[in-house]
Amino acid sequence: MPRDYYELLGVARDADTDEIKRAFRQLARQYHPDVSNEADAEEKFKEINEAYKVLSDEQQRARYDRFGHQGLNEGMGGFGAGGFNVDDIFDIFNSAFGEQHGAQRRGNRRGQDRRVNVRIEFTDAAFGVEKEVEFQRLESCEQCDGSGAATGSGPTTCSTCNGSGQLRQVQQTFLGSMVRTHSCPNCGGSGKVIAKPCRSCDGSGRKRQRALLNVKIPAGVSEGIQIQVRGEGDAGERGAAPGNLFVTVQVKDHDFFRREDNNILLDIPVNIAQATLGDTIEVDTVDGPYKLSLPPGTQAGKIFRLRGRGFPRLRSDGSHAGRGDQLVTVHVQTPTNLNEEQRTLFEQLAKTFGEDVSPTVNQRGFVNKFMDFLAGDEK
Repeated sequence: MPRDYYELLGVARDADTDEIKRAFRQLARQYHPDVSNEADAEEKFKEINEAYKVLSDEQQRARYDRFGHQGLNEGMGGFGAGGFNVDDIFDIFNSAFGEQHGAQRRGNRRGQDRRVNVRIEFTDAAFGVEKEVEFQRLESCEQCDGSGAATGSGPTTCSTCNGSGQLRQVQQTFLGSMVRTHSCPNCGGSGKVIAKPCRSCDGSGRKRQRALLNVKIPAGVSEGIQIQVRGEGDAGERGAAPGNLFVTVQVKDHDFFRREDNNILLDIPVNIAQATLGDTIEVDTVDGPYKLSLPPGTQAGKIFRLRGRGFPRLRSDGSHAGRGDQLVTVHVQTPTNLNEEQRTLFEQLAKTFGEDVSPTVNQRGFVNKFMDFLAGDEK
């Protein structure tokens, strides 16, 4: 005899619709064949599913309460959705089948990506460099050539799914008959099983190894940029595609160069005479020394642009679009320790500006005034 539907769901005979729905959801999650390990899980799930179909429909429940199972024999095949709304259908559907509904064959998985950092010099970032990086990754087992099977043996066709990697299952639900496809639990969806695993890799087909790789860093890279090296990550499972390697570039600070976008910034000190009379000085660039002409009356803070001596403009495809510039900022140094001759000359110069300077009291005032003159603020 069929079991009592109220007993199957574990609810009282006067339970309302919400109580019946909650009981069914809990039991569906417990006995659904995809999640339960019990031998009779499929049969139990069919029973609670049938009980819910009846007790959640007002007309069917009334007929069952009055006549029992015998009263349901008529018209059971045409079960409708009389007591359901759209939310009920989808809520119960999700509760019964969960995230595994519609699962496809997994097969052997692609190898995972690996990441490593590399530090380079400032000038290497400007011109590019090849660096050796060291990291750990999963590589194909040499003993079994990545198959995972012991020497002299090999993977065999899974008898559970006959090599398809999938199992099909027909479920009777309140929505009707539904065909589900999910990965075979015996072979994990690959369609193959290994009877004698390789001892070197324990049947995985991969082993963790230390890897050394030369990576080309293109000219113009900036701090934090990632370079993708395809196929140099973990080996895939049993011949599947490998992952990639992502190299994150870190650029060391330079002693006197700074970077702003694709431009290089440089501060240079000059003395008052050089700024006043003009001079040709040698400045450093990433390309080597450069002769810079200071015109007479060069002001403090003056910026000189050396075109095309900055960083290459790196495009997303790895090509370049010209170079930035080097911006040289002039800083005029005020003398602090004058000898007697120098002091006398400055005093004489001060008189030409109409300034009577006392060497011990007003020396600082004159120097400041002279700096104002260089900056163009002196009237």
